[in-house]
Amino acid sequence: MMTQGTLVRAYDGPVKRYVQTMELRDNPELITLYRQAHSREHMWQEILDGIRAVGILEMEIYILGTRLVMIVETAPDFQWDEAMARLATLPRQEEWEAHVAQFQQCAAGATSDQKWQMMERMFHLYD
Repeated sequence: MMTQGTLVRAYDGPVKRYVQTMELRDNPELITLYRQAHSREHMWQEILDGIRAVGILEMEIYILGTRLVMIVETAPDFQWDEAMARLATLPRQEEWEAHVAQFQQCAAGATSDQKWQMMERMFHLYD
């Protein structure tokens, strides 16, 4: 089976990249609904607007079974903790977190920053 690559955005300068992971509940029906919630047709515009408003240039989520991996690209001067604190205050963000929590293995009332675990890069194609 041939797989296709994913096109990535090109930027005029360097970007900072964050990679995070999270587990979903092991329930195929809930995973299907989680995928649907993130589809172009069902994604809440206020959430997309908030992500952009805090300075996130690109955000991608990949899935394998119940494991999610999120890749976030930002400007080099982006401050993660400050941006996540601001994002939590933007319109419908708290409502969105409550909505998607039903699919995620997380504590009730957890914020996005508490759910997603930051990953550490351990390899790249060295110069």
